[in-house]
Amino acid sequence: MPTSHSTLAAVDLGSNSFRLQIARVEGDQLYPLDALREAVRLAAGLNGEKLLDETTQARALDCLSRFGERLRGFVPEDVRAVGTNTFRVAKNAREFLKRAEAALGFPIDIVAGREEARLIYLGVVQSLPAIAAKRMVVDIGGGSTEFIIGSALKPQRLESLYMGCVSFSMRYFSDGKLSKANMKQAEVAARMELQTIVKSFSAGHWSEAVGSSGTARALGDLIQAHGWGDGNIDAEGLEKLKYLVMKHNHVDELANLPSLRQDRAGVLSGGLAIMSAIFSELKVKRMVLANGAMRQGILYDMLGRFHHHDMRDATVLQFMKRYHIDVRQARRVEQMALDLLRQFSGDLHLDPDYPLHLLSWAAHLHELGLTVAHNGYHKHSAYVLSFADMPGFAKTEQAHLAVLVLAHRGNMEKMKGQILDSLDLAMVMALRLSVLFHRSRTDVVLPRLEAHCDGMHFRIGLTPTWLQENPLTAVALKEETKEWRKVGVTLDVESLDEFTGAMA
Repeated sequence: MPTSHSTLAAVDLGSNSFRLQIARVEGDQLYPLDALREAVRLAAGLNGEKLLDETTQARALDCLSRFGERLRGFVPEDVRAVGTNTFRVAKNAREFLKRAEAALGFPIDIVAGREEARLIYLGVVQSLPAIAAKRMVVDIGGGSTEFIIGSALKPQRLESLYMGCVSFSMRYFSDGKLSKANMKQAEVAARMELQTIVKSFSAGHWSEAVGSSGTARALGDLIQAHGWGDGNIDAEGLEKLKYLVMKHNHVDELANLPSLRQDRAGVLSGGLAIMSAIFSELKVKRMVLANGAMRQGILYDMLGRFHHHDMRDATVLQFMKRYHIDVRQARRVEQMALDLLRQFSGDLHLDPDYPLHLLSWAAHLHELGLTVAHNGYHKHSAYVLSFADMPGFAKTEQAHLAVLVLAHRGNMEKMKGQILDSLDLAMVMALRLSVLFHRSRTDVVLPRLEAHCDGMHFRIGLTPTWLQENPLTAVALKEETKEWRKVGVTLDVESLDEFTGAMA
């Protein structure tokens, strides 16, 4: 383990709370060092048009600035920040994300619902004793609720539903008034949402139900504080708690309940309605509570990457099998593309570590779309990579991967505005040239390319005799130089003009 990874930090940007967890690394284990939490209520800032209001943005940015202060001195590789449901649904999330990253001082990954579920499961199971039986993990967040069935460390079913303690509290208890009618309406809505997963997640598919994060913990603490349980949640205790809550007239009065944090009172009713619906629809009788949650999952996922157990590599291999990708061709393309990028990166004085990983994945997946259709297969590949569930990948990583794959062949004009910096240009150039040189799809001996890059100018050196022996590739290279000119990039291949001129 490199010394730079002796301490890791995870930032969980939930729809209710923002959390920072810092841990010390010892071998394959993590030991908590520090934790910060702030109830930002990001989901509460969404208006009817699904735009985050300025007040909520300001509250979130203030929190991230404080987190950023705590993270000073950390290198980017040792910090991962993850945005969840509200980042996914807010229409102005892209603009807010730029301000959020500036405040925190680190990039923020927006993950899909099922990827959020995977990280939750990873964090939860690390905090529980190992059992052979299947578990169902439920995490009621501020804007979404994640459901996972898994065995040991492996999740087998993952789902994310758009219902959370903040969103439901705002929708069904918007004026703060508590009533049986409001609670029933919220429960019915939650039960309707659950219908899509009842068949796969109801009792009989798992042996133990596990609750994680704030809502489950708050409900368990309240049940125990009133002597109705042992700190976990059972059906009888949950019903008694619901009856107790309904004896109050306003959510503000709930702040006086024993063991309930004051910032949790305003979202308790929405979370309670969702949990009650889960118990009813999925036939849960008892739910044990876990200390682990998504922030721990983020840390363990980072640890796995450093130990070369990267979930993204496993996902790429699964996709290659699923889409029947020609493995030998993918590896041919990968080898030359990575060699070219290393040379380009040297001229650009850039760290190629992550770009090399990204380019490797793109090389392995660039022909994914051939299972759909040969014509325009690169577009099919890019579409799948943009929208498929890809465990381990953030949405930004998927988007970046899709751009590289889309650009690997065809007209370069389609990429205007999508290739934003010199490193992206270098990756696309490396991938396109490698695909071009491996058009025969055989293990032929290729020339050693001397590659150089100076901003918008690329130069490739190879022996003139090789061009003479491979006229088809020489013509293809001539066409490639024309394609790059369309986007203002110069590609010079030594001796190419003389050779193709002689052919003419």
